[in-house]
Amino acid sequence: MPGMRYNQFNLMLQYTIEGKTHLKILIIIPTYNESENLPLITAALLALPVLGLSVLIVDDNSPDGTGQLADDLAQQNTGRMFVLHRTGKLGLGTAYITGFKYGLANGYDVIGQMDADFSHPVDKVPVFLNALQGSVELAIGSRYIPGGSLDEAWPAWRKFLSGFGNFYARTILRLPIRDVTGGFRLWKRSLLARMPLDAIRSNGYIFQVEMAYVAYLLGAKYREIPFYFADRKLGRSKMSAKIQVEAAINVWRLLNIHKHIRLLEEK
Repeated sequence: MPGMRYNQFNLMLQYTIEGKTHLKILIIIPTYNESENLPLITAALLALPVLGLSVLIVDDNSPDGTGQLADDLAQQNTGRMFVLHRTGKLGLGTAYITGFKYGLANGYDVIGQMDADFSHPVDKVPVFLNALQGSVELAIGSRYIPGGSLDEAWPAWRKFLSGFGNFYARTILRLPIRDVTGGFRLWKRSLLARMPLDAIRSNGYIFQVEMAYVAYLLGAKYREIPFYFADRKLGRSKMSAKIQVEAAINVWRLLNIHKHIRLLEEK
């Protein structure tokens, strides 16, 4: 596969992006009460045959001890796993912004985001990395292109709400990206460094939409990768009807918040 080769000594996948071979790759996982999933998801990520891959956990002072467990796992995986502790449940958006800034400050070439609950398949990470070739700056996991799908056990009403929420946001913001609400993405450093991270205001479900919207306004080249979104098997979902309603309302705010970027792109 172009942009990727096997290291003959340890059969690890080694990627070349923008002429650089020895890449630093960081996968950010925000956590809140994910003690059941954390050892499993980090083990799966660190077992991937990808040279230079590290994991960053951003924990929001989980009552179930996820933060301490993350520290223990980081000690067992020195140099490959890192932990940032926050004082409380401060929200998904600020967790990712904190992680993005950490990745940029520490020289990572590719910075990814994914959930802790295996709804985002770990084995797709190498596929995403291979997609970041040439001018492509953002690999987006998509449930809404051919080959992508939602958990087959979901009832029809839940699938409808998920699909409609995505269609609603895409239509209002006039985005060609098919999956704007998903949180499985890999970013090139060059794109994240251009993103006005301090101006990203969303802090919940809508955060993913805002990041995709701003990236599009900045002219980012993206590629969508189909994947099967599996519902979590362990722990409790953080999604609620209230969060979805707030997201629907806040989509309209994005048009005004980032109006200056849109006007620049239209000139």
